[in-house]
Amino acid sequence: MTSLDKLKCEACHSGSPALSDEALAEHMASLPEWQVVSPNGINRITRVFKFSNYKKAWDFSNKISELAEEEFHHPTIVLEWGKVTVTWWTHDINGIHLNDVICAMNTEKLYKN
Repeated sequence: MTSLDKLKCEACHSGSPALSDEALAEHMASLPEWQVVSPNGINRITRVFKFSNYKKAWDFSNKISELAEEEFHHPTIVLEWGKVTVTWWTHDINGIHLNDVICAMNTEKLYKN
C-alpha cells in the first residue's frame, strides 16, 4: 500500500464523501500531533508548529502555501511569532476528506525537513 504522503490530492466536489469516523481515526494515528476540532460543527484537522523566531515561522508558512498551490487544496494558516497553526478541511463537503490527511502528512514532511 502506498504511503499517503506520496499521494496527490484528487479533484473534490460537493458530493465527495467525508472520511468516516473509523477511517479518520486510523489516519489520525499516523498524525499524533494533529487534533480533530469541530468549530461550528465542521470537522477539521489542525496542528501548531513551533519555531525559534518569526522568520522561521514565516518560511514554513511559505512552504505550506507552495504545497497548497501544488495540490490546489488550501488550508487556514495562522502565522505568529514563533508558531504557525495549520488547519486542513474540505470546504465543499464541510468536513475532512482524504485530501486533508494527505496534505497534513505532507505538511509534517515539510516541518521535519
